[in-house]
This record gives sequence, structure tokens and C-alpha cells, in this order.
Amino acid sequence: MSWVEAAKKAAIAKALEEVRDVHIVGIGSGTTLELLIPELANLVKAKGLELKLIPTSQQIEAAIAKTGLTIVSPNDVSQIDLVLDGADQVETETLDLIKGGGAALTREKIVDCATKKLIIVVDERKIAPMLGSGQAVPVEVIPFAQRLVMVRLAELGGKPELRRSRESSPVMTDNGNFVIDVDFGPIKDAHALDCRLKSIPGLVETGLFLDLTDRVYIGLKDGKVKVLETK
Repeated sequence: MSWVEAAKKAAIAKALEEVRDVHIVGIGSGTTLELLIPELANLVKAKGLELKLIPTSQQIEAAIAKTGLTIVSPNDVSQIDLVLDGADQVETETLDLIKGGGAALTREKIVDCATKKLIIVVDERKIAPMLGSGQAVPVEVIPFAQRLVMVRLAELGGKPELRRSRESSPVMTDNGNFVIDVDFGPIKDAHALDCRLKSIPGLVETGLFLDLTDRVYIGLKDGKVKVLETK
């Protein structure tokens, strides 16, 4: 096992302590959440919990289904008690995030914005003093608007690149859209950038997750887990 996987598992173990007195739990997407799901299944069985899970991607839904845990649609619930999610980057001071590496940013943001508590699980590589430091911002874009949106992104000072699969075809989200990764460099005003991006017709959602995080569990290389909370 690599130190990264070990760090993620250590952080997952601590984060799962948040699963108490909850019934509806959202599950983000990505490699960390794929590691989390079997551990969550073990917890549910050990404690006899009655949880209903909302997956944010078809990939995560399939992984949950394998465990036999109960899956529900966000349209079947009126509230979400807790969301367990990962991130591509976490800003140390604000706990603001960049997400979308798994191409599920729109569904993740819908669920993350609707929950009472958002818990993020990462390894120490994902921590940065400022968003955008060595990390592009994914945006989800309607295919019809792809080229025009890329022109607008460049006008905003970004370096846009259409995300492609190993077969060189555009990566498609579960919503049938494209993902464009935009390098803005270090982002001094993430809120202003988010507003500008959302004003572009054809751009569905951004990978900037701002003012949402309650707590971050960080798996460290030395095996310890660091916890950051909103102030």
C-alpha cells in the first residue's frame, strides 16, 4: 500500500466518526470515496445503522450498490444530513475547494450545497495556501457551447483545455456535458472568478466550492490525521 492510500484510509476512518444521528448521507465521487464506501458499509453493519445514500455519480452509485447499502435520489428526500466528499484542492485558511477531477462537479455541488454538514476527506497533497496553485479549475460545459466558452475563458485570463479520455474523445459527464480544465494560476478572489464564470452562457457549473466546508480530514504522510474546521 502506498503512503497516499494509507493516508486516505486513515483520514476516512476518522471522518466516518461523523456518521452518527444521521439518516440521509450524500457520497461524493473520486478515488477517496471509492475507498470510503466499503468502510462505510462495514460501519453500517457493525452498528446497525439505517442510512440512505445519495451518490453523485454513476460510478459511485455502482460501488454503493455492490455493498447492498440503500440508494436514494435527491428527488426522494427533503433534506440531507451529511455529505462525505473529497477534493482536488483545499485552501488552508478558508477551506474553500476545487473539485471536479472525477467529472461529477455539478451533481456534487447540488448535494454539497443542500447538506447540513459537509465533511471533506483528502491526503496532504491536496492542501494549498491559495486555490489554483498548481491546480486547474474544472468547469462543466454544454457541448454545443464548448468552443465559444473556451474563448470566453481565455478572455478571463485562463488557459482552457478540453478534458479528453485515453481514446482522445472528450470526457462526458453523467449529465452528457463536457469538462474543460482551466488554469488561472493562484486565485486571489475566488468568489469574483466564480461569478464571472457562471455568467458565461453554456457553462453549467464551476469546480469552485466556496463557503461550503464544515470540516476537513487530512491524511498525512506520517500516518497521522489532521483536522481543519471552519472558523
